[in-house]
Amino acid sequence: MNDRDTEVLPLPPRYRFRDLLLGDQPFPNDDRVQVEFYVNENTCKERLKLFFIKNQRSSLRIRLFNFSLKLLTCLLYIVRVLLDNPDQGIGCWGCTKYNYTFNGSSSEFHWAPILWVERKMALWVIQVIVATISFLETMLLIYLSYKGNIWEQIFHVSFVLEMINTLPFIITVFWPPLRNLFIPVFLNCWLAKHALENMINDFHRAILRTQSAMFNQVLILFCTLLCLVFTGTCGIQHLERAGGNLNLLTSFYFCIVTFSTVGFGDVTPKIWPSQLLVVILICVTLVVLPLQFEELVYLWMERQKSGGNYSRHRAQTEKHVVLCVRSLKIDLLMDFLNEFYAHPRLQDYYVVILCPSEMDIQVRRVLQIPLWSQRVIYLQGSALKDQDLMRAKMDNGEACFILSSRNEVDRTAADHQTILRAWAVKDFAPNCPLYVQILKPENKFHVKFADHVVCEEECKYAMLALNCICPATSTLITLLVHTSRGQEGQESPEQWQRMYGRCSGNEVYHIRMGDSKFFREYEGKSFTYAAFHAHKKYGVCLIGLKREEDKSILLNPGPRHILAASDTCFYINITKEENSAFIFKQEEKQKRRGLAGQALYEGPSRLPVHSIIASMVAMDLQNTDCRPSQGGSGGGSGGGGGKLTLPTENGSSSRRPSIAPVLELADSSALLPCDLLSDQSEDEVTPSDDEGLSVVEYVKGYPPNSPYIGSSPTLCHLLPVKAPFCCLRLDKGCKHNSYEDAKAYGFKNKLIIVSAETAGNGLYNFIVPLRAYYRSRRELNPIVLLLDNKPDHHFLEAICCFPMVYYMEGSVDNLDSLLQCGIIYADNLVVVDKESTMSAEEDYMADAKTIVNVQTMFRLFPSLSITTELTHPSNMRFMQFRAKDSYSLALSKLEKQERENGSNLAFMFRLPFAAGRVFSISMLDTLLYQSFVKDYMITITRLLLGLDTTPGSGYLCAMKVTEDDLWIRTYGRLFQKLCSSSAEIPIGIYRTECHVFSSEPHDLRAQSQISVNMEDCEDTREAKGPWGTRAASGSGSTHGRHGGSADPVEHPLLRRKSLQWARKLSRKSSKQAGKAPAATEWITQQRLSLYRRSERQELSELVKNRMKHLGLPTTGYEDVANLTASDVMNRVNLGYLQDEMNDHHQNTLSYVLINPPPDTRLEPNDIVYLIRSDPLAHVSSSSQSRKNSCNNKLSSCNPETRDETQL
Repeated sequence: MNDRDTEVLPLPPRYRFRDLLLGDQPFPNDDRVQVEFYVNENTCKERLKLFFIKNQRSSLRIRLFNFSLKLLTCLLYIVRVLLDNPDQGIGCWGCTKYNYTFNGSSSEFHWAPILWVERKMALWVIQVIVATISFLETMLLIYLSYKGNIWEQIFHVSFVLEMINTLPFIITVFWPPLRNLFIPVFLNCWLAKHALENMINDFHRAILRTQSAMFNQVLILFCTLLCLVFTGTCGIQHLERAGGNLNLLTSFYFCIVTFSTVGFGDVTPKIWPSQLLVVILICVTLVVLPLQFEELVYLWMERQKSGGNYSRHRAQTEKHVVLCVRSLKIDLLMDFLNEFYAHPRLQDYYVVILCPSEMDIQVRRVLQIPLWSQRVIYLQGSALKDQDLMRAKMDNGEACFILSSRNEVDRTAADHQTILRAWAVKDFAPNCPLYVQILKPENKFHVKFADHVVCEEECKYAMLALNCICPATSTLITLLVHTSRGQEGQESPEQWQRMYGRCSGNEVYHIRMGDSKFFREYEGKSFTYAAFHAHKKYGVCLIGLKREEDKSILLNPGPRHILAASDTCFYINITKEENSAFIFKQEEKQKRRGLAGQALYEGPSRLPVHSIIASMVAMDLQNTDCRPSQGGSGGGSGGGGGKLTLPTENGSSSRRPSIAPVLELADSSALLPCDLLSDQSEDEVTPSDDEGLSVVEYVKGYPPNSPYIGSSPTLCHLLPVKAPFCCLRLDKGCKHNSYEDAKAYGFKNKLIIVSAETAGNGLYNFIVPLRAYYRSRRELNPIVLLLDNKPDHHFLEAICCFPMVYYMEGSVDNLDSLLQCGIIYADNLVVVDKESTMSAEEDYMADAKTIVNVQTMFRLFPSLSITTELTHPSNMRFMQFRAKDSYSLALSKLEKQERENGSNLAFMFRLPFAAGRVFSISMLDTLLYQSFVKDYMITITRLLLGLDTTPGSGYLCAMKVTEDDLWIRTYGRLFQKLCSSSAEIPIGIYRTECHVFSSEPHDLRAQSQISVNMEDCEDTREAKGPWGTRAASGSGSTHGRHGGSADPVEHPLLRRKSLQWARKLSRKSSKQAGKAPAATEWITQQRLSLYRRSERQELSELVKNRMKHLGLPTTGYEDVANLTASDVMNRVNLGYLQDEMNDHHQNTLSYVLINPPPDTRLEPNDIVYLIRSDPLAHVSSSSQSRKNSCNNKLSSCNPETRDETQL
């Protein structure tokens, strides 16, 4: 180390005041210059001004002391009046006292009673001391506030009043006879009022917080009225000493009667001075009070616009939540209020709405309803201002909901505003729980500090993707996240509406297993065993749990998961266990006493209506043969290895087949899932199935590129090598391949087309669930993205690793674009709401273009399954609009009735929603609201949608029930079969059934011989089910939708003959119009139906001509005029009941049943929602055991289903 580094230079001495006084010599070689700054605070006057005026805290104390002094003088005046007795004589101090009497018949009076009063010595001393202090303080303040104009301060009203009330007392010290002189000390009330106003201003400055201007104005008005009444009371009482000699109480009564304009006339002033005072007071009142009231009304109007403040006392004693929105619409408000107050424990909460815009007229009208006016407070303000957050008492709030404005054209800008609001609230009230709604997934990580975050585009695209493989997933999730009473549709004459409405009341609840009557008896048992027996015994559906030591929620962790008392169980039921009543049967009581015998439930328990618990029918578990079937000998109708295959019975064939019981502990030899990472046997294509076809090898792994921060990693099917960007374009060839249309690719599976405006990052979540590792490779559907705008390189980089994912530039309203992207080879079309159409000049018109485009596509391609996203849920009624459809009108009336009854799901009976063919993201707003009570709902929803993949947690899938599976008969037996064979938990049914309705007399239809409908078609007869109804194809399933067969009745020759015969018949009937007018009208409708069928032929020719013009082969396009029965059922499942179907009078409809009763009969083509356990949760280390467990494939809607226990 150098010496230069170790050398420390001496520091020069600091200049101190002591050094300046002593004259110390400056430091040698110091060039600094001493500068003294002189300020006015050095003078005595400035120091006093700083203490009395400028300093807020000291000035507040001075004004408080002054206010107390003025009130003391008023109190001393009242004491003097009460002690004064004019009958003892009136005169000056030390003079002879005289008595003066007033003659009522004469107008003359004596001035002595007015000039002189009786003042006690002690009272005089106190008043002199107080007056001296007030006088000195006034003179000091006059001196300190002098600014060059002394006369302005001298003639000020407050200074004049001070002199009138203080200077005479000081004079009486030096002139004793004047000690009884009357001094109007009561005028100090006006000085007290002035001091109070200044004190409030100083108080606001001292605490750096402004109180409400309304409060200040009301206080000033009250003080003005009080001062007027007090001045009138004291003045009239004193002047009437020379007249009627009134006391204080009588004078006060007279002032109140006079100022209220009542004027009884029982008390009147007797002499002219008191009468003159009354006239002066009335004139002052007429001038002062209107000014005060005008200011008060102005502030009140402004308060009505801004909403005022939320009381701090109420905030400290009551509970409230704050709702921050950019603009508040009536739909958003009612959705929030209905969902928030649907929970019993939130009835005492207040809702404070903080919105920067002025209150809408409809919102104002709703908030004036007594139901909401006492609990909802609207504040106009910004969450970015601390003053507005203080008005809303955000720091005392139980929660803060921050919602994005989804109607904005620029959704990214709307997210930025939401992020700033979240940051502002977190900065102001760090302990307040935050519930944030984000539109774009790339902005989610900015608000990861929030307690709960819901990203719209993530949930939306994942839900739409699952809709393509699990039909009506959007309806299933929407019903689960809505709070419902389960009483919707119970007064309807339709059976499906009553059942659908009752099952819609099922929600997700939680309870600690050790505290539960549902599940505590299953401690130490497997999860599957507890799920089945809880459903068998109580009708509840156990779907998942959470370990005490682990915060992760697991859906269907599988049979190897052993339950513990500390586990938190999540189940689906009509009501939570705490609100349920338990009525046990005699067998259960005996079982609980430890008596011998097996208690079987032979019928439903009688339970109260408000706590419905489904009961279980007999599972027929007696004498169950648990022996596994000998390999390959399939005696059932379904073949050998089906999951629901009829088991082989050695006994009598008339006996109902038995189902293996669910084991308490898992049998590793029976339930061993396949290893999807190493065993590719399920994906191998045998030569007998696809001989000669090359199979593209896929790998399983995590996508290497995520388009945004915060996406959950999901194991997916991936390409071994990323595809070049040029190969992702469907309609253009490149150097790697020359394909230019979907037909050239030769896809074995139907396409899934997504129509979107831009390739946003949320679209990535549409691809991931469809390429998840648990989807069978042979069932992967090609995905085509039909985009209005060209995607950027970041998005292409994220999707180029997925197999069979393509994009194309085009619009959904362009027929050429639809044909080029392969719509005639598509199974599902998803129409995503465009951002540019979300904002419309007229409310609810944002969906107009989307609705019309979808209707056009359906007329052109009737067999296509279309899922549509709408901005406003109320517009879904136009998706199946028919002006003269009596059934649609009945549904509309039912919706209005349910809305009047207070239902949160009034739109649930609309056929497109019930079938899962229409969806609005606003339906998921309740997910964020419900998380305030159920903090696990967002996590469970993301697990069901496949957005999050927790190790060991299951996933949502679907299974189709065929006619060969109807031996199971009921949903309860199906529950047992799935739990015992593959450890899957069913949670609901998607049912498609026939629905017959008519708008014409039945006898007229029976008389006609015109066969233009399809009731007698061959394919219709083949679709008849065992229950006497037509079997539906399941609009949302991935199997069973075939539209290639031609209908013989629809042959053009037969159509022409029937048309000629209809014309002849119509001409004959016109001659006999008087005899059969009803028949004539019906024939007219038949002719109209035939005309519409010819219109469909024109549409068919239009499509074929466009395909020829584009150079596309027309062989894959089936004539839309030749609709088969399956096409008809598909069309109705979509919710588009077109006018040409009027001649059928027999259609189908689809709906979702969540956790139906166990005795619900299974029907053909029912699709069962399953929560399948994670196949990677318990992977065996032995490859041989894996091969043995994967020998038998399971027949279901998704062929990747795991093996079952052989019966």
